[in-house]
Amino acid sequence: MIHGLTGIAAVVRELPPESTQHAVGYPSLFLLVALGALVPIVPTGAIVSSAAVVAFHQSSPLSLLFVFLVAAFAALLGDTVLYWLGQRGVRSRNGSRWLASLRGRVTPDRLAHAQERLDTHQVSVLVLSRLVPAGRIPVMLACLLSEMPLRRFVRGDLAACLAWAATYQLIGILGGSLFPEPWQGVVAAVGLTVLISAVPALWRRLRGRAKVGEVSGHEHP
Repeated sequence: MIHGLTGIAAVVRELPPESTQHAVGYPSLFLLVALGALVPIVPTGAIVSSAAVVAFHQSSPLSLLFVFLVAAFAALLGDTVLYWLGQRGVRSRNGSRWLASLRGRVTPDRLAHAQERLDTHQVSVLVLSRLVPAGRIPVMLACLLSEMPLRRFVRGDLAACLAWAATYQLIGILGGSLFPEPWQGVVAAVGLTVLISAVPALWRRLRGRAKVGEVSGHEHP
């Protein structure tokens, strides 16, 4: 992880002029965020925060707005494509590799919890699913299994993507405002997003251990 942050810092230290950043940065941001919605190995939150740090240090007042719009639209497009591919699997008798991939990334208890929240809160749960790390896929799978129409999913996911892009952009702005150099802000923003993404997994692990302890206590009074 330390080597990764060092590499990011080295790249940001040697940033090209703003005109080149605009020509290359926005398409790259769009492709990486859209790809990250399809493939979980791309850390989209860290990418948006890093782009926001760089935009914060630019002279153009519209840079941050462009980062926000590009990130939100790319996330929406990626989610829409993934949902459409998942729908094909639901409708097919033999399923699909995309639907199987979504199922493989969600444990039965998390899926059951997502389905319960979807039944209670309907489309509004999509907004929270985007903001909670690792919460997007369980809710998307619950929507697929409930056969939610694509148009309805997109309407709910639009608000989710806007809130998600704004949140991670604010993290980037915070990192950019605390440090005089862009690379310092990028390292801080990436570190914060990694920490945020690790908290839910750590919380689930602690809860799992607590439950195991409770069961053991009941079995051995």
